[in-house]
Amino acid sequence: MSDTGEIPKNYDPLEVEERWLGIWKDENYYFDNNSSKPRFIIDTPPPYPTGNFHIGNAFNWCYIDFIARYKRMNGYNVMFPQGWDCHGLPTEVKVEETHGITKNDVSRTEFREMCRELTLENIEKMRKSMRRCGFSNDWSNEYITMLPEYYSKTQLSFLRMFENDDVYQSEHPVNFCTRCETAIAFAEVSYEDRTTKLSFFDFDGVEIATTRPELLAACVAVAVHPDDKRYSDISGKTLKVPIFGHDVQVIEDEAVDPSFGSGAVMICTFGDKQDVHWWKKHNLDLRKAIDLKGRMTAIAGPYAGMTSLECRKGILSDMTEKGILKKQEDLEQRVGTCWRCKTPIEILSERQWFVKVHNDEILKAADKIAWTPEHMKMRLENWASQMEWDWCISRQRIFATPIPVWFCNECGEVMLPDEEDLPVDPTVDKPKKPCPKCGCTEFTGETDVLDTWMDSSISVLNITGWDGKSVPEYFPAQIRPQGHDIIRTWAFYTILRAGALTGGGHPWDEILVNGMVLGDDGFKMSKSRGNIIVPEEVLSKHGADAFRQWSASGAATGQDIVFSWNDVIAAARFQTKMWNITRFVLMHLDKAEGGMIADVPAVLADRWLMAKLSSAVSEVTESMESYQYDRAVRAIREFAREIFADNYIEMVKGRLYGSGEGKESALFALKTSVDALCRMLAPITPFFAEECYKHLTGGKESVHAQSWVDYSYTDDDALVKGDLIAEIIAGIRRYKHDEGMALNAPLKHITAYTPHEIDDSGDAASTLNAEFEWRCGLPELEKVVSDVSFNMGIVGPKLRKQAKVFMDAVRNLPDDLKVNPPAMVTVGDAEIEVPENSFEPVYSFRVAGEDVDVIQMSDDVVVTVLKK
Repeated sequence: MSDTGEIPKNYDPLEVEERWLGIWKDENYYFDNNSSKPRFIIDTPPPYPTGNFHIGNAFNWCYIDFIARYKRMNGYNVMFPQGWDCHGLPTEVKVEETHGITKNDVSRTEFREMCRELTLENIEKMRKSMRRCGFSNDWSNEYITMLPEYYSKTQLSFLRMFENDDVYQSEHPVNFCTRCETAIAFAEVSYEDRTTKLSFFDFDGVEIATTRPELLAACVAVAVHPDDKRYSDISGKTLKVPIFGHDVQVIEDEAVDPSFGSGAVMICTFGDKQDVHWWKKHNLDLRKAIDLKGRMTAIAGPYAGMTSLECRKGILSDMTEKGILKKQEDLEQRVGTCWRCKTPIEILSERQWFVKVHNDEILKAADKIAWTPEHMKMRLENWASQMEWDWCISRQRIFATPIPVWFCNECGEVMLPDEEDLPVDPTVDKPKKPCPKCGCTEFTGETDVLDTWMDSSISVLNITGWDGKSVPEYFPAQIRPQGHDIIRTWAFYTILRAGALTGGGHPWDEILVNGMVLGDDGFKMSKSRGNIIVPEEVLSKHGADAFRQWSASGAATGQDIVFSWNDVIAAARFQTKMWNITRFVLMHLDKAEGGMIADVPAVLADRWLMAKLSSAVSEVTESMESYQYDRAVRAIREFAREIFADNYIEMVKGRLYGSGEGKESALFALKTSVDALCRMLAPITPFFAEECYKHLTGGKESVHAQSWVDYSYTDDDALVKGDLIAEIIAGIRRYKHDEGMALNAPLKHITAYTPHEIDDSGDAASTLNAEFEWRCGLPELEKVVSDVSFNMGIVGPKLRKQAKVFMDAVRNLPDDLKVNPPAMVTVGDAEIEVPENSFEPVYSFRVAGEDVDVIQMSDDVVVTVLKK
């Protein structure tokens, strides 16, 4: 034990946390490849290195750290790797802004190097934030997706899936962002509610309604429902497209909604996904009216070179001038936009690379994974059922993993690199062999790059040791923690890729899905709302442990969590309370000489506390096992504050400050409880738990090197009687408060009548500063009328000036009339009517002839108090 004089009176989280950060060693958290312990590998989300570890990241990592620290204490060899998902458009944009250039102003190689430099700077900033939060990352298993050792595996996975016909190149309609100038996958399309105009116009004698008149040049057919009698006479005929003059056929299709617009629909390549379905089904022409930069193509005639919005205005103006625009109506619609820049997407037909999506296999793998919460699995199932096209994996950017492919200039044959030559950049490197088909030695390298999800979707393969030759040694991982917002991307793609690259394996035994952090106004955090809170702001005011407590206690697993300063403050206050408890306990433990601490609890209150502790340990353990951290924190706080501090410590102070029998038992209970609390708090508040444990053990051991608390104590008799003692003491304290007495004010004698024989070793007497007697059974109480209580709300208005003489007359009544009021009372020579409910008797009690106050705790528990 330490000298209590060395323990500060007040807990300073900032000083404590900074000090322990300087003491703890990274090696303490390294995964040991030679360990015989059961392994527990966590497939952690690799964040995008923006330089700001935002509060959503920090919340997610708190959950992961709770898991890692708890599992280590339970004897597991834990891998808590840290990855960085580096590639992507935001970095390119930031580099362009920083250097005042566009990506086309310098070579691809130079631009990539600028992106790498910025990314490494941002990673270092985020590493510092993560350490400050107390996360026990395994930095020996850090990976950075933009570095060759990682993206060579991404390229290898591409080659493996290409060889197995799971990767192919094809011209196909894809979602395209003309602002970012790249194809995007369905999972990267977000939807927004917007108001647009539905324009009705004359289409060669047929009224058509459209929201996209700018696609008129791309019209390839008009569709009507086969049962729509309005158009039965034109089915199969051709119509001339207004303004542009080319002919299109009228086709029938049951997917047409006769109630929308005019019931006749123009099919354009491509206005939406339905156009794509019709285009495929009816084998229609392909007319490209919008290019990759969002400009109108040559087929748009006089509108060529315009943006789509400019073209829309121009066509509507010309329709008005020609008299064919009939009317316009407002229309609410869901618009697909780019998740990065919110620009409405276009569906363009371009040659792209795709990964085959085998939904049935993905769902079978998902069935082998335990989902927490279980209902989150439905999100993946729903997404899989909606996947209509394969996964487009090619992007028209620069800062990403190059697609390792060349094309023969002579015959167009696809050339792949040898695996030992990976990684390659086909825009710089050349094949080492001639074309196997025609012998040509001239090649053109693929300039497209891979979707960043191609990098992150092999995170589990990377950390479990995949080399491309066999199923990894440590595969599958034990758990994947992630947010519900990336189920349709990271979870879906990882299951897909893990199955394709391991012969059908599932990537993890279980997946833990957490919610999102909302601002204190209940909305998603955003700059426009002004509700963003950065972790540094919280840490600088209240410390990392208070933030971590908020993360644990704020919401059930899978639910969104609203950031609350009040909850953070409440967490800090609990640490203050717990610090005061620890100081009190250490003060008494430090004074204990050798042999003064018992090995088992002997006194009733001590036995009761140990039974309560055993129950708390069981609940906290069960909660940690099931990732219910809010429940775990609640159980720890309730035991520490209500049971340990507010009840038990107050009960045993007499024994602790005395020297009689039972002190050794109380010291055992104190030490055991603080030790258990430190261990239970260790995964959640690592700095605070370490500081308390240092003082408890004299600085000899780290709480994080200890095993998880394993304390089991059963004593049903002590639980029943201990609860009764705590309840009675609380009742007498309320009595003192109601009587205007100080809590330590002396009382002459208290007798508690209960159904049980109780020996509390004098704890109640010392706590309540009174002689205290326990008796079994109920008291023989003599109930007498001692006073009268008047209802002045009735007496005043009814009797007015006669009120005083009326009350004096009532007080002089015999006791039986105070209990059963008469109709009239006599005052002098007059009689006054007794208003109904104007008074009631006040009773007092006597036991063995002495006046006592009675506290009725329950039907079979009565306490009598003799004040003097």
